[in-house]
This record gives sequence, structure tokens and C-alpha cells, in this order.
Amino acid sequence: MNDAPQAPPGPIFPRWFDRFVKLLGLLLAGGVVFAVFMLAYAGSPSTLNVGYQPDQPVAYSHRLHAGELGIDCRYCHDGVESSSHAAVPPTATCMNCHATVRTTSEKLAPVFSSHRTGLPIRWVRVHDLPDYAYFSHEAHVRRGVGCVSCHGRVDRMEVVYQHEPLSMGWCLDCHRDPAPWLRPPEAVTKMDWMPDGDARETGERIRRELGVDPSTDCSTCHR
Repeated sequence: MNDAPQAPPGPIFPRWFDRFVKLLGLLLAGGVVFAVFMLAYAGSPSTLNVGYQPDQPVAYSHRLHAGELGIDCRYCHDGVESSSHAAVPPTATCMNCHATVRTTSEKLAPVFSSHRTGLPIRWVRVHDLPDYAYFSHEAHVRRGVGCVSCHGRVDRMEVVYQHEPLSMGWCLDCHRDPAPWLRPPEAVTKMDWMPDGDARETGERIRRELGVDPSTDCSTCHR
């Protein structure tokens, strides 16, 4: 009989398979970390939390400008009727008034500096939807959705804060039943507008007149 020791059996899988398993493990771990990061970002105060109120580089008061002075939203945010974005006003818009109003105010020093140097003011975005969500101001404003419906009574806010959650569920609630939130398009920027009668009846009438039929299909907002 041959008593020579038997060679151990060879590996079941080729050597490259071990490297593949390690790489797969790294990819899975990285995917979990990425998913956690994206969920944390999507749920951060700068995107969803009601009450988010960042400090701004200029102590701008919406209560004074939109409230006491009655400046229409569209004077500064002039893109709301023609663009998906509500434009942040350039320094030149501020200087239309402040070239002669409170020209020595220390609070307005960043505005004067921006005007002198040509460098933009670094405003901090308050209502910041995740990049995977598409929203058009034009589509909503032209169909009678008032600024107050999403932004609250900014004419009463010394410092603007996020008034609504801006979550997918919150948006879908309005898309499924928009009537209570509709008003005549010419009144979209009027913060204190109230319907003459029942809000739903008024909204239903405006919905019929403007043909408002918002989609709830995923591709409407996730493009």
C-alpha cells in the first residue's frame, strides 16, 4: 500500500473570488454609509424641518419691507412668475432704495460693500428642497397657489424661517386636493387675502377656470 501523505484538496473557489468577496463587502458597507448620509441630508433642518431659521449676512426684515412698507414679493423675487426658481434679488435691487435711504446704516454695510466691490451677498437658502425633487414656482403661482401657502406670513417675520415641512407627503396632500389652497392668480402675493365665501367653493371655482389638475405621478417631481 502507498502510505505517502495525501495532498490537501485544492480550494473550491479560485483565488480571485476571495478578492471579489472583499470588494463586494466594501461596496455594501459603502452603500449603507451613503444611504445613511443621504437620509440625514434629506432630513436635515436646511431641507425639511419646520422652524429652520439660519442667520443671514444682512439683517433684512421681511416684516418691515413686505409688511409695513407693503413691497410686493415679486419686486425682489422677480422670477416666480416665469421661472422654476424664485430669484434672490441682486444687490442692485436693494440699492434702488438704499442709494438714498439709510445710506450710513451699519446694518447695511454688507449691501454697500457688495455694491462697491461687485461681489454678491452670500444669502443663506432657507427653503432648500433636495436635489432629487423638482419644483416650479411658475407652475404654482400661475395656477393660484399663494406665497403664504408654502412660506407662511413672511410679512410678519422679522427673520424668515421655514413655515411648512415641504415633505413629499405634504406636497401630495395638496396635489390630491388643491382646491382649499387656490386663490385668484392676481392675489397670490397678498398675504392677508381671504375668500369672500367658503374657501373650498372658491378654490373649486378657480380650479375649474384655470384647469388645475395636478399630477401625483412620481415623474412629476422626480425627473
